Amino acid sequence: MSKQVSTDGVKPVNILAVETSCDETSVSIVRDGKEILANVVSSQIETHQRFGGVVPEVASRKHVESITWILEEALEKAGLQPEDLAAVAVTQGPGLVGSLLVGMVAAKAFACAMELPLIGVHHIAGHIYANQLVHELAYPFIALVVSGGHTELVLVESEGQFRIIGQTRDDAAGEAYDKVARALQLPYPGGPHIDRLAHEAVEAVTLPRAWLEPDSYDFSFSGLKSAVLAVLNQANMKGIAIEPAAVAKGFQDSVIDVLVEKALRAVQAYGAQQLVLAGGVAANKGLRARLTARCAEAGVPLLAPPLSLCTDNAAMIAAAAFLKYRRGQFAPFDMKAEPLLKLEAWSV
Repeated sequence: MSKQVSTDGVKPVNILAVETSCDETSVSIVRDGKEILANVVSSQIETHQRFGGVVPEVASRKHVESITWILEEALEKAGLQPEDLAAVAVTQGPGLVGSLLVGMVAAKAFACAMELPLIGVHHIAGHIYANQLVHELAYPFIALVVSGGHTELVLVESEGQFRIIGQTRDDAAGEAYDKVARALQLPYPGGPHIDRLAHEAVEAVTLPRAWLEPDSYDFSFSGLKSAVLAVLNQANMKGIAIEPAAVAKGFQDSVIDVLVEKALRAVQAYGAQQLVLAGGVAANKGLRARLTARCAEAGVPLLAPPLSLCTDNAAMIAAAAFLKYRRGQFAPFDMKAEPLLKLEAWSV
């Protein structure tokens, strides 16, 4: 559904966005695609920690419990009334279907009641355009997306035009972090704990790098996870004490080496003007430090969102929704949640 809209800069475009794709309930209001007026996030980490991972049914229930008061709080923090809004955006996918449905129903109900247009947003497009909230994007650029469920290299040729040139063939990087953390008996989510241990380590256990074919931009972390388990099992059978920090550093070094080198190779191959980091694992200090150093060596501008915009939040959904709003690309009210929504299919 397309409709001509005005973005002449006279009247601000305030988009209210809802994000409930996994285990964060978030509502944000962003003005003109860049200025965050409110970004309220309620995390369920403590709820899921005892299970060692996200339980979909529990996540959905928590979203139902939280969404109304979070929506009210976002409007209050922004100092706006519903009539000040231009549109309502919501994560359409990918994600956990039950969680997506909660956000979808809330956004549709609000948009219908206030007679506002509805915009469906791809979750990964949101992660990429979180950078628009703090940086000026220059096209074409390569986006390195690293999260719990996704590890992808995306060529963004022009505004809102995505082409995936590399992706994980098995575990996503964040998923591998959680599995290795569990093997090291570290709490969920495992990424921050492994990152901390890796920085404290004096030495690293030597682990393999999965480069795959010479011309491939794909990733594979399943074998690395198995290599970590093999190291721990052998040490246990031989009665040898192995330092968890050394394992964490060996694992993180292996992951980061592959991510960084493939991303920089893609920047050069596609003539990208920038390398854009996105996703929850973008908060990893080791990854950010290595990317910063290698990009400086290669003369490649690196953009990374602040830590508050790395993990799932609705501000990033509003930023991506602004691309659709300017083109009048609104969704019908029978839009469905799509847990396997493809990024290229969402392109504006």
